[in-house]
Amino acid sequence: MVFKVNPQAKIDIQDQIHFYNDKQKGLGKRFHNDVKSTFKTIRKNPFFQIRYKDVRCLPLKKFPAMVHYTLDENKNQITVRAVFHTSQSPQKWSKR
Repeated sequence: MVFKVNPQAKIDIQDQIHFYNDKQKGLGKRFHNDVKSTFKTIRKNPFFQIRYKDVRCLPLKKFPAMVHYTLDENKNQITVRAVFHTSQSPQKWSKR
């Protein structure tokens, strides 16, 4: 299955890495590792709960954030749309 991360989701991740590094040295790397681990989980089993229309979500294990992604079984493709802190409204990224 093809796994893509859209450009805005990459910005989401980078912004949070900077945020966590500002809080504590090395915390951004730990966040990034958690994101990568969550991506691996999605690749192995992309059929998590649909939360909004066709958008599926999977929370990170150690940080309060969720990976929002779509699954196109016809194209055999997973597309990460956003990686947001759980306190943010999903309406903020719905235009992506």
